[in-house]
Parts: sequence; C-alpha cells; structure tokens
Amino acid sequence: MSKKEKEILKSSRRDFIKNSAIASSFFIVPRNVLGGVGFISPSDQLVLAAIGAGGKGKSDIKNASVNGRERVIALCDVDFSGSAKDSVKEFPNAKLFADYRKMLDQIKDIDAVTISTPDHVHGPAAKYAMDRGKHVYVQKPMTHNIREARLLTELARKNKIVSQMGNQGASNPLLDTVKGWINSDKLGAIGKVQIWTNRPVWPQGNAMPSPDNSLKPKDLDWDLWLGPNETKDYIPNMHPFNWRGWWDYGTGALGDVGCHLIDIPFRTLGLHYPTDAECSVASVFSKMWSPDYHPEGCPASSFITLHFDATPKSKSKIEMTWSDGGIRPSHPDIIPANEDLGGTNGANGVMIIGEKGIITTNINDSSPMMPKLFLNDGTREVEPNLPKATESEYGHQRKWVDACKAGFKSKEHLALTSSFDYAGPMTETVLMGNLAIRSYMLRKDDGKGKMDFFARKKLLWDGENMRITNLEEANQFVGRTYRKGWEV
Repeated sequence: MSKKEKEILKSSRRDFIKNSAIASSFFIVPRNVLGGVGFISPSDQLVLAAIGAGGKGKSDIKNASVNGRERVIALCDVDFSGSAKDSVKEFPNAKLFADYRKMLDQIKDIDAVTISTPDHVHGPAAKYAMDRGKHVYVQKPMTHNIREARLLTELARKNKIVSQMGNQGASNPLLDTVKGWINSDKLGAIGKVQIWTNRPVWPQGNAMPSPDNSLKPKDLDWDLWLGPNETKDYIPNMHPFNWRGWWDYGTGALGDVGCHLIDIPFRTLGLHYPTDAECSVASVFSKMWSPDYHPEGCPASSFITLHFDATPKSKSKIEMTWSDGGIRPSHPDIIPANEDLGGTNGANGVMIIGEKGIITTNINDSSPMMPKLFLNDGTREVEPNLPKATESEYGHQRKWVDACKAGFKSKEHLALTSSFDYAGPMTETVLMGNLAIRSYMLRKDDGKGKMDFFARKKLLWDGENMRITNLEEANQFVGRTYRKGWEV
C-alpha cells in the first residue's frame, strides 16, 4: 500500500468503517493477495479499547474482539494486578492506562469502547467517550442514577453513537417465546408482575468499613477508582467487588440483576416510565428496640412496588413488585407445588400474571431462561428446544460491534436489543427502586427526641420531567454531585 493510500485511510478511518462500500475503492489489489486467505485489512477492523479490563470487563472486551476479528489497541484499569492481567495476556499489544481520560485523549484512532467499571464510573466514562465520538458498550446498569441515564440516552442520539448496555440476556432468543405468548393474548389482560432475586450475595446492610490506607494494594490507583466521588482514604475490600452495596459506588441488588430481571416484562409488555414507587426495607437489630441505621449503604433486603400506565401490549395498568434478599412470592395454585418458580430452587425469577394464566421465567442473563406458561385451564407450555448457542452471551457484544461498523441508524444498529433508546428508560425504572429505598431512609428530628422517617410514603413520579412531585427531598437522589474533573 502506498504512503498516500495509508494517509487517506488514517485520516478517514471512521468514515471508512461506516461507508465501506464507498471506501472499498481505495483497494486496488485484492486483499487475499495482500494478506492471504482470511486476511482482514486493518481498515476493516473496528479499533477497540476497554475501560475496565478485569472482572466482567474481561469477557466484554474479549467478546467484542470477536475472536481477533477486531483490533484491541488499549486497555484501561486502575489495578492490573488483579483479573485485568488476563486481558493483558489476551491482548499483549494493547497499550495500558490507568486513567480512561488520558487513554481517550492520547489515542485518537479508537472507534469504540467497552465500559465495565464499578457502577459509579459508568456515566462519567461513557459521557467522556461519547463526547469524543466513540461508540460505547456499557455494563449494566447503564448508569449510577436516573439523570445520567437520561443524559446518555439523549447524547447518543445527538452524537450519532451506536450504544449497547451489557445486559446480555436481552439478546437471548427465548425472549421471543415470552413475547409470542403475550402478543397472542395467551394470558388475557395482564395486571401484575412479580420479580425476585437472591441478591445481595455480597456484604450489605452493615456499617461502612473504616478507612485504612495501610491495607491498600500497592498496584491499585485508589484515587482513580474513586472517580466522581470525593477524595477519601482507602476503604478495605471495596475493590474489586464489595462496592456493590454502597450508594456512592454501587446500586445494590437492583443494579446487579434488575437490568436482567426487569428487562423481561419491561420489553415484552412495552412498558415505559413508572408512575410511582413505594418501598419497605428489612430492619437489622444489633441491639434491642433500636434498628441499625446505615443510610450510606443498601439494605439487607427490600420490597419495591412500581405502577405503569397501560401500553398497546398491556391494555390495563400494571403493578410490578420487586423483592431481594432471598424473599420470593407465594406459589400460585395453577403452578404445580413441586415446580420451581423462576429458576432452579426459585433463587431468581419473574412471574407475569394475567387473567388466563401465568408466565414464569428464570433470570435473563447467561443462565437458562426457562420460560414456562401455565394457564387456568391446565394447559402448560415450556421453552422450545433451540439450537445450542454458538456464541458467548448470545452474541450481544458482537452484534454491537457489527452495528458500529454498519453505522448509526443502520439496520444492524436498529436491531440491537439494548441500545440506549431502550436501555435508558429501562435503567431509569430499575434505578427508581433505589430512589425509593434511599428516600425511605430519610429522617429528621421530630423535636421530641425521636427521629421522624418522613419519606415513607408512595412517591409520585413525573417521568418526562424526572421529578418526584409529592416529596421534594426525594429528588436529591435523581442525580448526584461530582468531583471536579469527573462531571456528567
């Protein structure tokens, strides 16, 4: 390839990817002559980088590379001594960074990034990338708070970003089975959805551990890990996983699996923003008559109720309940007593309840979805025998990569199951449960020596304007404050 051709390709790489039919005229010599059979020209590869290369980030960037079909040129992580070192072995030629801002500012050729950090960094990292025209794949939940989800949804449209949230179960073909049952009116009028999980499976509901800088792993950049949060000393065991149970960093049980479980009814019933939210949480007593109070962290267990207006797929209003901490709903009479509710042993599940029967499924991640239909007349239908999956996580990352290469509003983009146009409102619904939990813990002195938990009421939600209309204090949890340099 001549020097002139290389300069043309370098200056118009991204346009080349989106307009491959036009750009292909640059190649005069057949590719199989240049690189042999199966050779993929660098100009045909999506140039990828990972923000968060360990934990779930390992599989996200690996799956996005499509077995080496695409090119991974940079990895960003605050601690390469942990599981992120596996990504370094997988992509030995990738440049390593601790700060994603430096990575994105220094390497201009990046087309798209996977973002697989703790929840509190999802929004800041995604916005930083999207402001620079990078396509984004963001782990669930899409953001740490409702305001961030709305902002990123609008920014993706404005900047023509191909986006995908990392709730891989959204690409599970068995969702079509549930859609088919609902679309064919098997259940009749649907009025209720019940969802439950065994999460949290990490420490939650206790006091925050005391900071201790002496315990910080030497390879962990703690200040970068804190991201948008205020500077503070190292908190033991927060990294790499236990951050999930603390509001500054995580989003609790809802954030962990809500985007898998709530996705099933939200998608198949065509739901939008909830109209209200109500909750109660478990009390933990370390001493008699005085429940522990740790508003900085998520509770050991919670019960959430959300209501939704009717949609074309659900002709009546829908009540959705969520319970975590291992609390699950009662066994309906029409489901045989020895039949698992949801998944195996009923650990996680969804029940969509109509006037004619019930659909029950397992969690919608990489676990067996196990959709089943039970009708009042005794009819029972189960999941079809689909061919064994040939791609990891239903090709969720690969489909996003193909959409990035095809371009914004391409048929590949419009076929994505969790682009921000869908994932944004669904994430807002998940996070509405957390807004209710955090509001439930609000209290003030009643002037008589006791604390008044004044926010323990049904919260009325104006979804379009992102506001609780009957309790102003609850609106503080719609967004958050940011440390300078990490704003969203």
